Amino acid sequence: EINVNRFFQAVETHPIIAEVRKEADQKANIGAQWHTDHSYDEIPAMGSILYAREVPAVGGDTLFASMYAAYEALSDGLKQMLSTMNAEHSSRHVFGEVAYSDRDLDDLGSRLGNTDAATQDAIHPVIIRHPLSGRPALYVNGDFTVKFENWTQVESQPLLDYLYAHARQNEFTCRFHWQQGSMAIWDNRATHHCALNDYHGQRRLMHRITIDGEALQAAAA
Repeated sequence: EINVNRFFQAVETHPIIAEVRKEADQKANIGAQWHTDHSYDEIPAMGSILYAREVPAVGGDTLFASMYAAYEALSDGLKQMLSTMNAEHSSRHVFGEVAYSDRDLDDLGSRLGNTDAATQDAIHPVIIRHPLSGRPALYVNGDFTVKFENWTQVESQPLLDYLYAHARQNEFTCRFHWQQGSMAIWDNRATHHCALNDYHGQRRLMHRITIDGEALQAAAA
């Protein structure tokens, strides 16, 4: 089933499709930080489909990173520790009223909305076992992970920052170059992605559908 995004503008004729847009005169883009879609839900999105309606002449690529590879490259000691941990994820600080107070409403804020729906908090294992492949994967991300369960944010941030930097190393990543009509389909349980904001003065319009998933289970180290 479709997991309808509550915060992006919907395509008027197809409300289950989210519009990911940046106009030529806008500075901020959507999805600039490494993340996985909808991890703030108790049952996170399985996958996403992104279709390019209009792309800049240069720039606007999307980077993807493998969370299988990121996990496998961790030390045995860190794998063991993380396998016992959970992390808290939230939509509040990204899509809620607090986030909007810091935004230029004529820029990024004008393309997002429904702040009163930003009430989702979820706890997920830091290391999940993929429901289909059975492989362990790292499951924290810079957009929506707030802290480790039973840790403070101050205590959590150094380790989270280390894991984010580790996960986006070049050897774990690939780069998708868009053309009009291109389509990308990815697994949100096994990847991170980010949209490059390197096409100022040009328009980029994408349509996105996100697919329902299932509750995530921890992987034993």
